[in-house]
Amino acid sequence: MPKIDIAKLAVDTRTNYPTPYDRAVFGRERKRLGNAAGLEQFGVNLTTLKPGAASALRHCHEMEDEFVYVLEGELTLIEDGGETVLRAGDCAAFPKGSGNGHHMINRSGAMAVYLEVGSRQPADVTTCSDIDMMSSNADGRFVHKDGAPYPGP
Repeated sequence: MPKIDIAKLAVDTRTNYPTPYDRAVFGRERKRLGNAAGLEQFGVNLTTLKPGAASALRHCHEMEDEFVYVLEGELTLIEDGGETVLRAGDCAAFPKGSGNGHHMINRSGAMAVYLEVGSRQPADVTTCSDIDMMSSNADGRFVHKDGAPYPGP
């Protein structure tokens, strides 16, 4: 397998969260390592969070496992059981179907960098823990928990 030239990968700052929820992840930058390698069964992202940025809205997955490993800086992991500070060398995992809503926020004054790994399950449904929103991997659109769509752009 050829070496991935991380410096040449595009920085992805996009989100498909509807307004105003998209603001939570302003300051999140991803380099899609798994995509660059042509991986299909799982994704790997090298993610940077600027101070004040969140990794995502607090969420859980029905069919997808997630794993994060902190490389630099400090992040606050917020999950159903409370808050935990993660520093370089720390990791956390979220098994599919656990119902444990989670995300990370950079509450420090410095950049934080971590690897995020997730299985790519086409049948997965992501449910946001704190707001009326969910999404299916089948189409990637966010809808209310009753299935009603959010207004489009």
